[in-house]
Amino acid sequence: MGILAGKNTRVVVQGITGREGLFHSERMLEYGTQVVGGVRPGKGGEWVLDGKVPVFDSVKVAVDATGADCSMIIVPQSAAPDAMLEAADAGIRLVVCLTEGIPIQDMMRIRAYLDFKGVQLIGPNCPGLLTPGETKIGFIPGDNAIPGNIGVVSRSGTLTYEVLYALKLVGLGASTCVGIGGDPVKGLNFIDVLQMFEEDPLTDKVVMIGEIGGTDEERAAEFINQNMTKPVVSFIAGRSAPPGKRMGHAGAIVEGGEGSAADKIEALKQAGVQVADHPEQIPEFIGK
Repeated sequence: MGILAGKNTRVVVQGITGREGLFHSERMLEYGTQVVGGVRPGKGGEWVLDGKVPVFDSVKVAVDATGADCSMIIVPQSAAPDAMLEAADAGIRLVVCLTEGIPIQDMMRIRAYLDFKGVQLIGPNCPGLLTPGETKIGFIPGDNAIPGNIGVVSRSGTLTYEVLYALKLVGLGASTCVGIGGDPVKGLNFIDVLQMFEEDPLTDKVVMIGEIGGTDEERAAEFINQNMTKPVVSFIAGRSAPPGKRMGHAGAIVEGGEGSAADKIEALKQAGVQVADHPEQIPEFIGK
């Protein structure tokens, strides 16, 4: 099993009857993920995906009926805050929220409540989670990675896919890949996941993919320097981004004299982290 989910993880999909919900739930089923139910108020009693997955009116009913312990949320922006709170109240232990555009004020309130309930949150505005050969929860293409001993944690969805595929091309596999998302207020951060990889007996090396904005990478560098015994290789996206210009994620912006790629790269190098100039260089570094 990976650090957060494995072949026995039972997933309920909030928003399964929408176009995106159906599409990605089907990809997850094809990969082998245990998608045991979906949630859509007013649609309880229906079945989707050729009768493979039952739909329930609430997460609580879904959990009681299926034993689900993980929720993937793929609902409209306006419904996402309540969806996360509902999952927490239903006893879900791991929430993966793919929805983007959730206001910071809402996320501050949700994060505090989920922490109080002891719920782990990945996202929002993230590609999800992949444990190669066991389960995928979210957007990360399953065929981009093979099982292995490299932990991957990333703020960028697209770069995650690229790095996993680059590793696969040279026969290197991943233990778990976690796309934490790039919003200013989110669930698990770099340090949380790095700590899990440090304690995971199936992970020997780590790849950390960062981007401009905020100070998460600088704080991660300090943690690596003081706590990590496993080698870490990194790549920082957005080196050419101009100050004050948001690049993709809400948190990917250089402002107030902090958050530049140069500052992050310097902090990581000072912590003994090899920093690649481009994603395709990562397999070379991680294989040494």
